[in-house]
Amino acid sequence: MGGCQLTQVTVKHLWKEFGNQVVLENVNLHVGDHEFVTIVGASGCGKTTFLKMLLGVESPSRGQFLIDGETLPTEPGPDRGIVFQRYSLFPHLTVLENLLLGLELRGAPLFGRLFGARRREALDKAHPLLEAVGLSSAADKYPTQLSGGMQQRLSIAQSVICEPKILLLDEPFGALDPGITADMHTLILKLWNMHKMTIFMVTHDLKESFDLGTRLLVFDKVRVDPQSPEAFGATITFNIPLKGHRDAA
Repeated sequence: MGGCQLTQVTVKHLWKEFGNQVVLENVNLHVGDHEFVTIVGASGCGKTTFLKMLLGVESPSRGQFLIDGETLPTEPGPDRGIVFQRYSLFPHLTVLENLLLGLELRGAPLFGRLFGARRREALDKAHPLLEAVGLSSAADKYPTQLSGGMQQRLSIAQSVICEPKILLLDEPFGALDPGITADMHTLILKLWNMHKMTIFMVTHDLKESFDLGTRLLVFDKVRVDPQSPEAFGATITFNIPLKGHRDAA
């Protein structure tokens, strides 16, 4: 499975405000095909808000978000997947059923189930992905029977199976042990290369951002008013191209 999901993201003079609070101000960015963008910055500087706008659950106050030259839809769609730090799994469904759910909801939104040839086609996509994330032997287990690392592997597979153009990762490995995190880095780079997605990942780990990214964005405030801390928002203060793993992937 896989195929080409090349896409470009352009941000022009983007602002995000909540009432009188300015969260992001005058953000400008262009991200090319198949980039892996890592995002760091102080807590509360708008990193997750930026991801939410990319996902479509928040709208810009001013400015533009463009995907392949078209205005970003104002609601989530199958072209964008997201993985959070906490797993978004259904405990009453098996690993395989959790993985199939996205395809079933997209292909049969009324009943949430696929039948016949369409179900066989979905299974043909699910089984190779389970193998890719190392969960083939756990297909019939339930989430409570999985380790934290296995649950996060399944969460990532859930987001990838619908073949999104853009995958958003919000500190996805922050709760995992270091040894498991190293395995997850290998996995996400493998899937990024297989599916040619554009990835945006928020992380608190600077080393992780350099190890994974082809581009590093630093969000920070350039203007601060001690008398009115909400008056100014963060912007991209550093936009650093990175070299390394892309050629090896």
